[in-house]
Amino acid sequence: MAIFSKIGIIGAGISGIAAAKQLKKYNPIVFEATNSLGGVWKHCSFRSTKLQTPRCDYEFSDFPWTQRDNSSFPTYLEILEYLESYATHFGVMELIKFNSKVVEIRFVGNSDYQDDNSNGYGNLLNGQPVWEVAVQTDNPDVVEWYAFEFLVICTGKYGDVPIIPNFPHNKGPEVFKGQILHSLDYCKLDEESSVQLLKNKKVAVVGYKKSAIDLVVECAKANQGPEGQPCTMVVRTLHWTVPHYSVWGLPFYLFYSTRASQFLHERPNQGIIRNVLCKLLHPVRKAMSKIIESYLVWRLPLNKYGLTPDHPFEEDYGSCQMAILPEEFFEEADKGMIEFKRSLKWWFWEGGVEFDDNTKLEADVVLLATGFDGKRKLRTILPEPFCSLIETEGMMPLYRGTIHPLIPNMAFVGYIESVSNLHTAEIRCKWLSRLVDDAFKLPSIEKMLEQTQKEMEIMKRTTRFYKRSCISTFSINHTDEICEEMGWKSWRKNNWLSEAFSPYCSQDYQEQK
Repeated sequence: MAIFSKIGIIGAGISGIAAAKQLKKYNPIVFEATNSLGGVWKHCSFRSTKLQTPRCDYEFSDFPWTQRDNSSFPTYLEILEYLESYATHFGVMELIKFNSKVVEIRFVGNSDYQDDNSNGYGNLLNGQPVWEVAVQTDNPDVVEWYAFEFLVICTGKYGDVPIIPNFPHNKGPEVFKGQILHSLDYCKLDEESSVQLLKNKKVAVVGYKKSAIDLVVECAKANQGPEGQPCTMVVRTLHWTVPHYSVWGLPFYLFYSTRASQFLHERPNQGIIRNVLCKLLHPVRKAMSKIIESYLVWRLPLNKYGLTPDHPFEEDYGSCQMAILPEEFFEEADKGMIEFKRSLKWWFWEGGVEFDDNTKLEADVVLLATGFDGKRKLRTILPEPFCSLIETEGMMPLYRGTIHPLIPNMAFVGYIESVSNLHTAEIRCKWLSRLVDDAFKLPSIEKMLEQTQKEMEIMKRTTRFYKRSCISTFSINHTDEICEEMGWKSWRKNNWLSEAFSPYCSQDYQEQK
């Protein structure tokens, strides 16, 4: 017989912790597949992994960093310590069941829920179970079943399921005589093992996003000395990288994270006048992107190494593709310890990697920083027909980045990105808590679907890399709408002229009295 509880939460990363804190009065059960909280910061981090935003922009609204004024980017160990302190302080730790992997979810609610309520939801907590969850603990032969009225999925976009490229016949990993590791496997190595894997080896790192950049720096450091070998970075798609959060002496947030700067960008429900203004202000938006591009080309040796992208910076920002460079990245490249190879297509041969220009790269180790398939995790546990609804053109169609209009009594946190994913998760968990409290009602299913479609269309028009849900260019307006829906107000919005150039932070919203 299933153990019954009101709310279940799957995952104890940032999103799961935030959800558990906001829903704590319902005594939720949090299932974490591993033996620790932290999610991607615990299981997908390297020794060199650091936060990509200043620490003051990555904190919960009611739990500031002890060294908040420290302008350095925190290491992943500092972030884990911060998250553990937060979870302990607010009594979240006691809600988590560690080493509890969810292996199946069943829908046991009313299949006609859409006909019973005009908006498809009604009261989320009515005493009746809607979802049953199968959980596997330390004993793999034993599965425990739980039943919940409401379920929050916080398994995230990263970790667990690596993306492995497809290869031509007889040109895959099976022909390679060396070692192949995905970045997920590399993360599991201790410091000594990872150094021994890379030291004095010919290493190829495939990718050019944050994980690949960190990996290649660790490889270069491990190969210092007379017998050290250069590490080759196989770059398929170029993206803009930034060395710090300053452009020509100006703080980076002035360009994209203020009301004035985001006013230049398209947003949902903006009306005819703003549509016209967006078109008229298009040259200003392009000029801001050019200013940043000119600084990066001046500040970094991108042209020297053939790493200057041919697309505008704002497209990487608008798709959450921007990465912060470690200080040592180009220093190691200048010493000859990091080399670059541009190629859209590649495959294995017995001695290394071969490219579509008929050149070959000898390698002892190939590290695949090719990303993760978070949606596949969802598809393996969600039942039909719901698992077929979670993806539309690469993005999850979630109302307010949280609710799928066609999936009852279930929320998803951590599947929409912005400059600060912690802020994004926390404000949505606050919204979710008030929704569960029945403090406001959702719009009709049709209106929610219409809203999500508008947001996805904007993402498509903003960047060619739209296959991920990113609200960076309209994040403030997105948060304004969430706060207004749950009865809060933004004092910055009401004082737009005086606060137009102030950066958004989560404390700017207060409950309407």
